[in-house]
Amino acid sequence: MYASRDDIEKRSADNPPVVLRGGTVLTMDDSRTVLTDADVLVLDHKIAAVGPALDVPEGTLEIDASGGIVMPGMIDTHRHMWQTAMRGYGADWTLTQYFVWYYLEWGRNFRPQDIHAGNLLSAIEAVDAGVTTSVDWSHGLQTVEHAEAAVDALRSVPGRFRLAYGNIQQGPWEWSTSADFRAFVEGFPRSDMLGLQMAFDVTGDPAFPEKGAFEAARDLGLDVTTHAGVWGATNDDGIRLMHENGFMTPTTTYVHATTLSADSYHRIAASGGSVSVATESEQSCGQGYPPTWTLRNYGIPVSLSMDTSVWQSGDLFSAMRSTLGADRSRMHHEAHAKGETITHSTLRASDLVEYATRGGSKALGLDGLVGSLEVGKQADIVLIKNDDSPVMFPIVNPYGHVVMQAQRADVHSVLVDGKVLKYDGKLVGIDLAPVKAAIADTVEHLQSTLGEEAWQKGMNPDIPPKEEFDNPYQYSDYSQSDSSG
Repeated sequence: MYASRDDIEKRSADNPPVVLRGGTVLTMDDSRTVLTDADVLVLDHKIAAVGPALDVPEGTLEIDASGGIVMPGMIDTHRHMWQTAMRGYGADWTLTQYFVWYYLEWGRNFRPQDIHAGNLLSAIEAVDAGVTTSVDWSHGLQTVEHAEAAVDALRSVPGRFRLAYGNIQQGPWEWSTSADFRAFVEGFPRSDMLGLQMAFDVTGDPAFPEKGAFEAARDLGLDVTTHAGVWGATNDDGIRLMHENGFMTPTTTYVHATTLSADSYHRIAASGGSVSVATESEQSCGQGYPPTWTLRNYGIPVSLSMDTSVWQSGDLFSAMRSTLGADRSRMHHEAHAKGETITHSTLRASDLVEYATRGGSKALGLDGLVGSLEVGKQADIVLIKNDDSPVMFPIVNPYGHVVMQAQRADVHSVLVDGKVLKYDGKLVGIDLAPVKAAIADTVEHLQSTLGEEAWQKGMNPDIPPKEEFDNPYQYSDYSQSDSSG
């Protein structure tokens, strides 16, 4: 008998065994094995068995996965979670306007409680959309108090997170070498559920002022994530300086990497690093053309990210779909420019599911822990199923269905570390009322600090003058009577 919502809510705190029955299972193992009418059994936080008609212990919570797709939890390797209270505010921004608003004008007005509110909402939103691991690219940490607020928010949501510590109000060589930061790192509660990185950018200044930050990361045993190859901001000189000074490692994540030269891509590939692609952001904001079409040529591993909800959506279905579309669009465009025709697609839907799952686990050094549905791994699992949706049947090509058809509303169940956090389309054990109140307080604080005029101006930037073209084809003298026979 399948579990009711009451069963899930009453027993979730006791960590009972869970089995998802009769689904199409995308294991995302090395062979990308797909099983039909199969079960996934969870015991003691881990995947205990995958296969048909599994025997399960007495008292196991059974979830009906028939007609659905069971897959690993998705992994977002770059999300500015602290900005989520500003959801949609910058919908009409360019990257330049984003930099001006957050870096130069108003970003310093975020209080620790505002960082907490944004992180809390973003963490819940991620889990709701089937993103079970998120990198909080937290470059709004002006003080250790801000950082502690970020951590408190992440720890209050039972997802899997990694705090990437950054501070856009100081140079990384300043904050990363401070006694306060070192004390924060030493006291950080690291676990399988919560990790720590450093987040900062390399400008390409020949003096390489960021060297001290890299040395601090090495001394503290922290991986680095950096916005690389961003038009007008970071470039090949930054990659060269990192490489020449020995700071490019297999655990370095390069975010965007859209405008780099072949030499830089070769350096990333040779050092074993990976690129976090944020296609929706790159298409809209101006970092450069989404780079998977060229990263594949250099053999550079790819993960996916959503960047920030101040612009984009907060789910990886959008990331997968837009990335596949951008890659294929560029391939066709390049071929057409040479008078050629693409007759076969090289990037497949299964590749995008790989990017969204194991691409992230490998980038974060977590592939032995999560990223695929294999026995012994932690049970981070998503069931995509929606019996009320005409879009959820038939499931003919499960990879194609995940990438091109499914959406966050089709996330039926989410397990993280074996615990059911969402069931039958609704979050379990999460009360949104206090989150709404905290977000409302942040919005009110920012509105009152900016003043109504600045608030509206920030949300509605000026529209540049439109270039007008003379149309030689004018029909102003045309009338219906002139064409009557």
